[in-house]
Amino acid sequence: MSAYKCFHCGSKIKSEDLNKRFVCPDCGSRIFFKPRTKMKTVTSD
Repeated sequence: MSAYKCFHCGSKIKSEDLNKRFVCPDCGSRIFFKPRTKMKTVTSD
């Protein structure tokens, strides 16, 4: 399960909610992005 974020209003949207219509349920926008997760950087000794 992946989560998307609306570019216009910033609300989080589950991919399950986008199965029928690819529209933000809050504002009606059709532009989404998938936020990147924070990665921990590991340095070698």
